[in-house]
Amino acid sequence: MSDIFSTRRRSAPGRFADVDGMVARLKPSYPVYCLKPAKLTSAARRFVEGFPGEVLYAVKCNPERTVIRTLYEAGISGFDVASLVEVALVADLYEDAELHFHHPVKSRAAIANAYRVYGVDRFAVDHADEVLKIHAETRGKPATMMVRLTTDSSRSTYDLSAKFGATLTDATAMMRQAHDLGHGVGLYFHVGSQCPDPVAYDEALETVRQAMAAVPDIPVTAIDVGGGFPGQYDMGEMPPLQDYFAAVRRGLATLPQQPGRRILCEPGRALVADGLSLVVQVHLRKGDRLYINDGIYGSLSETVTGHLRFPARAIRPVGQPLAGERLPFTIFGPTCDSTDVLPEPLLLPADIREGDWIEIDTIGAYSNALATRFNGFLPEAVVEIGDAPVRVTGQVAIDTAGTARQRTLS
Repeated sequence: MSDIFSTRRRSAPGRFADVDGMVARLKPSYPVYCLKPAKLTSAARRFVEGFPGEVLYAVKCNPERTVIRTLYEAGISGFDVASLVEVALVADLYEDAELHFHHPVKSRAAIANAYRVYGVDRFAVDHADEVLKIHAETRGKPATMMVRLTTDSSRSTYDLSAKFGATLTDATAMMRQAHDLGHGVGLYFHVGSQCPDPVAYDEALETVRQAMAAVPDIPVTAIDVGGGFPGQYDMGEMPPLQDYFAAVRRGLATLPQQPGRRILCEPGRALVADGLSLVVQVHLRKGDRLYINDGIYGSLSETVTGHLRFPARAIRPVGQPLAGERLPFTIFGPTCDSTDVLPEPLLLPADIREGDWIEIDTIGAYSNALATRFNGFLPEAVVEIGDAPVRVTGQVAIDTAGTARQRTLS
């Protein structure tokens, strides 16, 4: 497989017992993602054991290979993919993975290659022309068309129905269209990313019920309740996952039953948010302003786009304790751009200084996936945190003198 279908982090990460040990050993001057497999595994098991159906991982949320491997090994073997690159990434890792191409708008080439090369036969649609496009590129062979309904996602951090979804009238017409063309029919919705209210799933499943009632002769072989399950950030508690699962169960109980119907969800944020933290270094202090080596053009864009607040703590090498009360510091990123600043201050010890590190937690969702190369700054070092011997490869390396350096892969 060509490198064009590979993520940029191609080598295995290093492993350390804890974050402080990693800092003490590497003393990194570059940002480091700290991947925590135990937390990823725990989140995956909560979904696999609690959701009343099958769990797909939304790869777009964090395409790191070790994340995918960890979730797969924890029991998630289905994946929501949004591009041919994501199709190839997962297919290269696991031949038996089930791929659902759930971006509602796809190029003809992506459809054709996903279907003919990788065997993908489940596609999201929200327009009649997309149904015809998929029918043509699959050469009329049966596929499953997951008709995406517009549902209310205005309560969520990101209103995804502002871009995708069909009205009830258009959706039922597409159900008829896909069925008449010989394809399987499913129904699909998304209540919006970081949804604060489980009742949104009750309401969305009522729309599903109305769509099914409008065309009762068409079998609905799958229902996908999408993502939206929230992460727990430093900005107030979200309801527990069990409340969301209970809402899905309530909504499903109102639907006409059909043997063999698949019930799916496709969480991203709730699976991986807690599974990574980010360690950055302070490169300069100007009074109550700190300049660090990552920012909104890198891992921290959701502090702006989603107004998310991440828990943070300062780290200093052993024997040099941080002191003083916690004070609010304005945080600037590394680029030559005055907009590269976090919208909310971080509370950190009063004596924090150049050379100290900050661990920003709950950063697993939409961080490395959204990082840019602006000004030549790209966070890409990854280590694993857990009980295992230290092994260091990939972007993080230690030379024979024991000092840390960053290495570019060929």
